[in-house]
Amino acid sequence: MTTVDDVSRLTSERLRRMSPGGGPKPPPVDLTGLPPGPRWPVLAQTSALLRFRHWFHPYLMRTYGEAFTIRLAPGGRPLVIFTRPEVAKEIFAGDPEVFHAGKANAILGPIMGEHSLLLQDSSQHKRARKLLMPAFNGHALRDYRSLVTEVARAEVATWRPGEEFRSLDRMNRLTLEVILRIVFGVTDERRLAELRPRVTRTVNVSPVILLGWAYPQLLRYGPWKATADNQLELDRLIYAEIRERRTSPDLAERPDVLSRLILAGEDDDRLSDVELRDQLVTLLLAGHETTATALAWALYEVGRDPALLARCRTAAVEGDDEFLDAVLKESMRLHPVIPMVVRTLMKPATIGGYHLPAGTTVGPSIILAHQQEANHPDPWAFRPERFLGQNPPTNTWIPFGGGVRRCIGAGFAAMEGVAVLREVFAAYDVTTVGPDEPKVRNITSVPRRGARIRVTAR
Repeated sequence: MTTVDDVSRLTSERLRRMSPGGGPKPPPVDLTGLPPGPRWPVLAQTSALLRFRHWFHPYLMRTYGEAFTIRLAPGGRPLVIFTRPEVAKEIFAGDPEVFHAGKANAILGPIMGEHSLLLQDSSQHKRARKLLMPAFNGHALRDYRSLVTEVARAEVATWRPGEEFRSLDRMNRLTLEVILRIVFGVTDERRLAELRPRVTRTVNVSPVILLGWAYPQLLRYGPWKATADNQLELDRLIYAEIRERRTSPDLAERPDVLSRLILAGEDDDRLSDVELRDQLVTLLLAGHETTATALAWALYEVGRDPALLARCRTAAVEGDDEFLDAVLKESMRLHPVIPMVVRTLMKPATIGGYHLPAGTTVGPSIILAHQQEANHPDPWAFRPERFLGQNPPTNTWIPFGGGVRRCIGAGFAAMEGVAVLREVFAAYDVTTVGPDEPKVRNITSVPRRGARIRVTAR
């Protein structure tokens, strides 16, 4: 069991070991034969990809075609982006021993930790996914649904008729409570009050901080040091919760994800305290702001269309979850929160007709997959009907990735989103206030103006 004295050491070791710029430098990758791409300086390409992705992806496709190469810091490592769904299928169906997602997500390592499901590959990923799956299967989701509804109803009850606000802020507040109460299983108000600001600072890490992880010496200065200090305090709180939960007399009866993960597996193969910490932070980062952003955009789009609002109102009252689910999915299509899905090749591979060397990172662009006319007719229109009684063509709607690495929390996100929309539209009509556009926060994109809405009591 992890002691209080262990926490500082474990956090410091993780930040040092997982920094992308730490350790030996990987061998250079031969760029000969890769798809074309810009010849800008490496830092300029990296900054454009992180900060201006919604302009950069379409620009690259217009300029270089259906496949293009970006060089990333540190070292100018190549990232090859593909835009055709059949190539996305090749990547998602690739041998997990060759197509490593963990290495491609390494920039998140200092925050998530080496045991994160997003950073593991091969047999380690298979083991971790097996241990986590029972906490996200259909039976577990049914247990969580009433708790999510309770949290959503409590949030909506704080709204006032005629009030105007940034829906992103309210949805972030709501989904944070879901994570803390249903995933972490924290119910003590004192600990919740301690966790909320630490979690919020972790989620709000800027692209500049992410880039800084590649240069470990920065951890001693300014915002990078503040981020590291926040990580230490968050870790202390999480490990304290894990220690107490392991000795809880009602552990087997508790419905939260953490309790299920503690009990997962056989006696000789259970998740350690460090593994639990890494998976909890992963679920936090992957399931908090992403769902909140999808919900905020959904409220924004519905609030612009009185006919769509009327249909959502009816769906909420009559329990038509299928339509509310379609609204959530269309929100994820039109406003992708994550820009791409990536894998790093451990061996040479042929993808989309290109012979790519080991060390190349590859992946489909979610942004481009979701906005191409060939994939989604009239792509800039918000039309939930695309998802009623049918699904878009395979690998053209990929907010959760695909293949054996498809997001383990996809079902949870859908259940949570529908429950929230149901509570909102059962109580209020919404009207959008002003235009909005995507803004890059870190690995996610959010509404720049917060998707402002005005609520009117039913």
